[in-house]
Amino acid sequence: MSARDRLAVVLLLVSTFVVILNETIMGVALPRLRDDLGVTASAAQWLTTGFLLTMAVVIPITGFLLQRLTTRQAYLGAMGAFSLGTLICAVAPGFELLLAGRVVQALGTAVMLPLLMTTVMNVTPPEGRGRTMGNISVVISVAPAIGPTVSGLILSVLSWRWMFGLVLPIAVVALVLGAVRLPNVTEPRWARVDVVSVVLSAIGFGGLVFGLSHIGEAAASGGVDATTVGAIVVGLAGLGVFVARQLRLQRRDDALLDLRTFRNRTFAVGVALMAVMMMSLFGSIIMLPIYAQDVLGLDTLRTGLLLLPGGLLMGLLAPFVGRAYDRVGPRPLLVPGAVLVSVAVWAMALLLREGGSPWVVVAAHLTLSAGLALTFTPLFTSALGSVPQALYSHGSAVIGTVQQVAGAAGTAVFVTVLTAVSTGLAADGSTAVTATAGGVRGAFLLGAVLSLPAIAAALLVRPAPEGAGRPVGH
Repeated sequence: MSARDRLAVVLLLVSTFVVILNETIMGVALPRLRDDLGVTASAAQWLTTGFLLTMAVVIPITGFLLQRLTTRQAYLGAMGAFSLGTLICAVAPGFELLLAGRVVQALGTAVMLPLLMTTVMNVTPPEGRGRTMGNISVVISVAPAIGPTVSGLILSVLSWRWMFGLVLPIAVVALVLGAVRLPNVTEPRWARVDVVSVVLSAIGFGGLVFGLSHIGEAAASGGVDATTVGAIVVGLAGLGVFVARQLRLQRRDDALLDLRTFRNRTFAVGVALMAVMMMSLFGSIIMLPIYAQDVLGLDTLRTGLLLLPGGLLMGLLAPFVGRAYDRVGPRPLLVPGAVLVSVAVWAMALLLREGGSPWVVVAAHLTLSAGLALTFTPLFTSALGSVPQALYSHGSAVIGTVQQVAGAAGTAVFVTVLTAVSTGLAADGSTAVTATAGGVRGAFLLGAVLSLPAIAAALLVRPAPEGAGRPVGH
């Protein structure tokens, strides 16, 4: 990789880490925001839901955008939107403008990860992709994992506005550096935008993420309402029509999201396995703070610190995993990684009880983090490396979309099981703490069962074939 290309990758890595860290920073802060802004818990949740919705709508379009725009144009647009949204959030006088700022932030965040992956696949030779993808894994896995920790640390000494005030100068510096130094490492080409596909994508992915994001909240309030069910049904229907239209449009290279990426078994299996791992990651990010605060009685700061070692471990392991991938390929890393994830989730399902030790949480989370570190880099590298070069931007968009939907699904499934089990235990006379502990274990038990097929799927992932990266056939 040339010095010019290396500069582009490093700048994109740092910027993407900042914007993805922002994605999970709100979870711990919602109670504080609810009180300070005088809004209901349901309204405050929209600060997260609105962000996820925007991401789900925009990411499928990035495959098209990255074909039409130069590297610098895409970067400046993404970081410019993120910086503007961060500024709006930092100075927002009330809830409405804060929500608008979160939406503008999400517009930039949605473009950054596909832009990073597409750039890396275009400028990195196959024999060095594992190492570079290891660095990307730091961004994808560590940033959301340490978001609650960063949020807890800030809120322990400062107001919620500093969550945005501290990020803003970093974003602005990255924006200026990109304007001055970022080279164009890919060549844009003309691509027609299919407006119908854009609308169907918004309906399909937006409806699905909205419905999944509200399942847990609806269950906690006494049952899943018609709006939530309707959103999921409309989302699935819109997604079905969207897929059918892409299959037709891709015959003449006009698809908004080209699904020929799924013709490759390694890509298809890798994306499915990635979805399971993202569900485990986001499910644990939601469940472990609930267990720590509502069962163990820890405050926000100690809860954030409890999850910090796992996030740091993922960051430390990712570069080593990337170099190992370049030497041994995906399966020697994926299979042990999937086993570790399964062991960790089974341990949480069996050991997270009332009166438990915080050290059990740390040990289980460290095991989960090690397993995820062993899986993310091989999955990203082998999946994207297996598709033709002309489909890199579409493959990156597919991976980004799956991450968002799987993250929302993991959160929804875990919270729904938690609510159902804890409600049943409370009705049988259990205390609130005992019922919550039982609900957390029930959620992780479902995750543990889902983790078993992932081990078998890991055996099916192959290294990228020698012919990968050649022009796509028509």
